[in-house]
Amino acid sequence: MSVESAGAELDRKFWIAMALFAILAVLAWFTIGDGTFDVEGRPVQVRLVPLVVLGGLALRTILARKAEKIRKDSQ
Repeated sequence: MSVESAGAELDRKFWIAMALFAILAVLAWFTIGDGTFDVEGRPVQVRLVPLVVLGGLALRTILARKAEKIRKDSQ
C-alpha cells in the first residue's frame, strides 16, 4: 500500500467516523427523555451528557487526524 493510498484510506475512515458520531448524537438526543439533575447547584439536562461524551470523542478523533497529517508531512 502506498503512502498516498494510506492517506486516502485514513481520510475515508475519518469522515465515516464523523458521520457515525453525528448519527449517534442525533439518536441520543431523540431517545433520551427530558430530565435534569443538579451539578454544583445548576440544573443540567440529561440529554447533554451523551452529547458531551460524543463531542469529546469526536474532538479526540479530529486531533488524532491532525497529528497524523503533521507526522506524515514531516517525513
